[in-house]
Amino acid sequence: MSNQHAAPSNPNPQPPIPEPTHAERARTLLHLASVATLSTVSRKQPGFPFGSLMPYALDAAGRPLFLISTMAMHTQNLKADPRASLFVTQPAPDGDVLGAARVTLVGNVHQIADEEKPQARELYLKAHPNSLYWVDFNDFAFFRLEPVDVYYVGGFGVMGWVTASDYSAASPDPLAEAAQGILDHMNADHGDALILLTKAHANLEAESATMTSVDRLGFHVRCVTSAGIKGARIAFPREATTPGDTRSVLVEMVKHARDNHALPTNAY
Repeated sequence: MSNQHAAPSNPNPQPPIPEPTHAERARTLLHLASVATLSTVSRKQPGFPFGSLMPYALDAAGRPLFLISTMAMHTQNLKADPRASLFVTQPAPDGDVLGAARVTLVGNVHQIADEEKPQARELYLKAHPNSLYWVDFNDFAFFRLEPVDVYYVGGFGVMGWVTASDYSAASPDPLAEAAQGILDHMNADHGDALILLTKAHANLEAESATMTSVDRLGFHVRCVTSAGIKGARIAFPREATTPGDTRSVLVEMVKHARDNHALPTNAY
């Protein structure tokens, strides 16, 4: 029995559309970005959060590494109280910042041990090559955030907590590096295909459709319809792990939709 107030009866519920877990999406977002907002507990104003712009690199477990000066206010805050949070957001693909994904890592930040410095140095310089000019200064040191909890927001109505262990065990989406190129290509050159797929798979009569995200299991679209702006998740018929896979799957989906919905033959 449902514990939802006035829950509607649905004798034929639709199966959920496959998509990556919040843990995988959080790892992907942290993997793609390299600059975030670090909030520490202020020493000057006890109890208040203090926000700082913070470049970072990730280790194999997805833990952020920071190279920070001992003179920085956030470093002084962390030495007094290691509790902090790191906020990362993706660029808004359609200009709507509230529709973009973001993640907050809550945890403790400590200076790393001497034996870990060589690996941290290598990871950090790969993410931020310009740091070579100051990475070995005596007043700079490496710190690492050990997540205690993770909160993911994937856009409107998509949000939830992720355990630190689930976050650590997850991997970035295999299409992460190629996703922006796929989005740019589809939105610039295949608007008709997106309208076609939106009708076939989401039953939405769209005037226009924008692909806002793509991953190994499918993609999201935001559509302009006569009833306003609508969003939908469309699943791939099989997993796509490379740009070539993604193109093949999309061509196949468009052909199937065209054949079954009597839609224009030039959609892709």
